[in-house]
Amino acid sequence: MSVDASEAAVVPARLEVLASAVAHAMPDQLRLVRNSARELTYEVAPEHLLDAVVRLRDAADLKFEMCMDVCGVDYLEHGRAEWKTQDATSSGFSRGVARSGAMDAPIAAGRRFAVVYHLLSISLNQRVRLRVFCADDAEPMVDSVTGVWAGADWFERETFDMFGIMFKGHPDLRRLLTDYGFIGHPFRKDFPLSGNVEVRYDPEKGRVVYQPVTIDPRVLVPKVIRHDNRYDPALTNASVPNAGKTSA
Repeated sequence: MSVDASEAAVVPARLEVLASAVAHAMPDQLRLVRNSARELTYEVAPEHLLDAVVRLRDAADLKFEMCMDVCGVDYLEHGRAEWKTQDATSSGFSRGVARSGAMDAPIAAGRRFAVVYHLLSISLNQRVRLRVFCADDAEPMVDSVTGVWAGADWFERETFDMFGIMFKGHPDLRRLLTDYGFIGHPFRKDFPLSGNVEVRYDPEKGRVVYQPVTIDPRVLVPKVIRHDNRYDPALTNASVPNAGKTSA
């Protein structure tokens, strides 16, 4: 679908107005991280989170009355791996990223877990994305925003269940999606793909029982790129004898 030139010019103008309003409301609390996909992304320190979201909701030129989503992010190994496709290795599949000198550097403390809030202003028809990092990697925790947006209750429970991020002040922080007695948090990058336990029906006990996983862990190795004569430039560019001629 083509975008009209006038419409394309309106979008940056609206973002500039919104960025100016955010800077006016919170000149020292938010840091602009990205201006892409027609949406602004800001980062806030954990100690300023509650004050920032209240201002985003109540400021006359912001009015973000609705929290559309709260999601967790695990930045473990983020940007520190690349595809190895020329030969098979024991390291398995990974993400394709640009090579840089900092790829093997350990992740900075307090930069592994983050919580991202997607906010919507219904009255002003504008959106913004807010990200806050958890200061403690071992016990990640941020303040709950349920006192600002009641609808964030289940979103925070889901983030706690999947990533193990705790929300201080949440009225009922329990698991939401996993089963009773589930061990670990399945969306963490270091969570085993096969899990820690499995369930089966025990006919002698007449009920479902838990037991350690019986799946043998294995490493997924990338496919090896081999030379294929069908795509040899010397062959694909060669002229075909009698091309275009038909027999009488």
